[in-house]
Amino acid sequence: MADKPPVVVVVVVFLPLLGLCSCANVHIVYMGELHPELVRDSHHGMLAAVLGSKQAAEDAILYSYRHGFSGFAAVLTNAQAAQLSDWPGVVRVVRNRVLDLHTTRSWDFMRVNPSPSGGSGILSGSKFGEDSIIGVLDTGIWPESASFRDDGIGEVPRRWKGQCVAGERFNASNCNRKIIGAKWFVKGYQAEYGKMNTTDIHEYMSARDAVGHGTHTASTAAGALVPDASFRGLASGVARGGAPRARLAVYKVCWATGDCTSADILAAFDAAIHDGVDVLSVSLGQAPPLPAYVDDVLAIGSFHAVVRGITVVCSAGNSGPYSETVINSAPWVLTVAAGTIDRTFLAKITLGNNSTYVGQTMYSGKHAATSMRIVYAEDVSSDNADDTDARSCTAGSLNATLVKGNVVLCFQTRGQRASQVAVETVKKARGVGVIFAQFLTKDIASAFDIPLIQVDYQVGTAILAYTTSTRNPTVQFGSAKTILGELIGPEVAYFSSRGPSSLTPSILKPDITAPGVNILASWSPSVALSSAMGSVNFKIDSGTSMSCPHISGVAALLKSMHPNWSPAAVKSAMVTTANVRDEYGFEMVSEAAPYKQANPFDYGGGHVDPNRAAHPGLVYDMRPSDYVRFLCSMGYNNSAIASMVQQHTPCQHSPKSQLNLNVPSITIPELRGKLSVSRTVTNVGPVTSKYRARVEAPPGVNVTVNPSLLTFNSTVNRLTFKVAFQAKLKVQGRYTFGSLTWEDGTHTVRIPLVVRTMINRFYVNA
Repeated sequence: MADKPPVVVVVVVFLPLLGLCSCANVHIVYMGELHPELVRDSHHGMLAAVLGSKQAAEDAILYSYRHGFSGFAAVLTNAQAAQLSDWPGVVRVVRNRVLDLHTTRSWDFMRVNPSPSGGSGILSGSKFGEDSIIGVLDTGIWPESASFRDDGIGEVPRRWKGQCVAGERFNASNCNRKIIGAKWFVKGYQAEYGKMNTTDIHEYMSARDAVGHGTHTASTAAGALVPDASFRGLASGVARGGAPRARLAVYKVCWATGDCTSADILAAFDAAIHDGVDVLSVSLGQAPPLPAYVDDVLAIGSFHAVVRGITVVCSAGNSGPYSETVINSAPWVLTVAAGTIDRTFLAKITLGNNSTYVGQTMYSGKHAATSMRIVYAEDVSSDNADDTDARSCTAGSLNATLVKGNVVLCFQTRGQRASQVAVETVKKARGVGVIFAQFLTKDIASAFDIPLIQVDYQVGTAILAYTTSTRNPTVQFGSAKTILGELIGPEVAYFSSRGPSSLTPSILKPDITAPGVNILASWSPSVALSSAMGSVNFKIDSGTSMSCPHISGVAALLKSMHPNWSPAAVKSAMVTTANVRDEYGFEMVSEAAPYKQANPFDYGGGHVDPNRAAHPGLVYDMRPSDYVRFLCSMGYNNSAIASMVQQHTPCQHSPKSQLNLNVPSITIPELRGKLSVSRTVTNVGPVTSKYRARVEAPPGVNVTVNPSLLTFNSTVNRLTFKVAFQAKLKVQGRYTFGSLTWEDGTHTVRIPLVVRTMINRFYVNA
């Protein structure tokens, strides 16, 4: 019997940072799964009882969440919030938080392209994502972009309940058969910061995107085919999203200041659940320390979406390459790391002695026709700057008189790692260009007013030697060129946040990797990139914000092909078919310092392979009751969980309940001696099939699988197996990695094995 969707009531209350002061802030009151009797009037009634009048409640309330779960957001004092937290039916009172925001070649790189003969590829098999609906929580959308044309798309699906909400420079006519819904949520933001002054801040009080980020992510997931797209001549080609015939529903929750508040985000989740989206793409999050899941609005909103069959895809964060920085770690969401593709942008550097070097650049403006003088940053430092600051071109470290009219050679230091800072420093000192020597990654910085060329330390050192060997050193830059197919990829991006999860280390995060470096996609032309460059219709950008919509697009394709698959099945299909080797068959590499062989904490299951994901053979599926047992294992009390899922849920605490959650990975943070965990697979391939287990054991651990042969037929399509782990050494170990793969001769269904051995105590000699 299928599990009933959990019932969640959410009340949002925002607490001040310190103490129980009498000042009013926004709070979210979360009440769990939706009760029919708990509608908007009852939310107002609760508030009126606490605040003393119906009018006070009407003035205080911002949102009443009543579609996907129950609760409300309101402006309250800490004392009022504390009083509400004791109210019957209230699961949690959550302080309003501000979250942060975290593109042509990439789909071809993943071989998501139409087959000339129809074929069995995911794009053809899904009819280009036809009628899947992707909801995007972001900065809005620029509806006039060519990426959002609705040519060849049929009528809006009848099941759609959403609408286009009018606002500043946005009305119903801005929607079409591609953009079928557009809503905007600003009450939480304005309750925190006051009414937005659009005279001083370039923003629209509507779903129109004044930033560009939301337009970029939406077009990456589901943009139409746009020929001759480029970023000022770079990365030229046909721009398209992963699911070109999928529909888009836009939920603007982030604003031009870069802020996205909890109250607005939760309201967007509530609306999206009501409207009927199939996939939610969420390229934002909160940096560590991670809040408990019952305090995390992304976890709360996504939980209620997932139990209603909506696949929720979130970015992993941009705090890499450091461990334990991954965010959005709830097991019910798909958490996406960022990888590189096989494209870059290079320019030639010619010195006055005719030596030539090559560096990375995205500068596409005009270059001086003649050679320019080049100076080393330390030699043109300001009087009050130390050598280290000047060397890296830290803000205010250069002498404008000595810099004026020259190209400046800067070196990355531990204290100043950003090439953009160097550009701003040189520009303010009236320099005409920057060569920035650094630990080189494939993520190329943007520079629009003056040329910026990024080189590694070896090239930088050679250029420095030249500047000290001649009285009048000069340099000339060549134009940027797009280089395609000559780089090894994918690699895990330097900035991509790494696991393990600091909240639940037994749940492997990230789940999957997708392209997120130097991605071309649509942009908002109202955004002037610089005074010299002006605006663009397409822009190159990097981040897990860019990798997230790639997976959202793939999820939409999978939902079109397999409309009855659960979010867990969609996730499993991608994770178990992902690649852990690059295009040349080498093991994937992680951009770290230094580069290293990548592991599951870098890439999860690996780099997504959409065509293989369409036919995974087996899936690790889950029901809402599985997530409930997980919440029990986190130590949340019975009444809170019962309110969330709207059913009596006596928790049976077991130390292995997290380890036995049926996710497509096995992570054991503390292996002491022996341990056995179980998994269940569902056959979604040929009805009659046999799969044999193949194990690559993590070093230092023995692994056995029982049974090692799974036989499916017309009456058996779900089977459970156990995996036993035994440490070979009694030592305090580190994480080691392996894999378990089920094979039937056609399908390979692979999950990562992650184990850390532990001993019960350390003995220290006196």
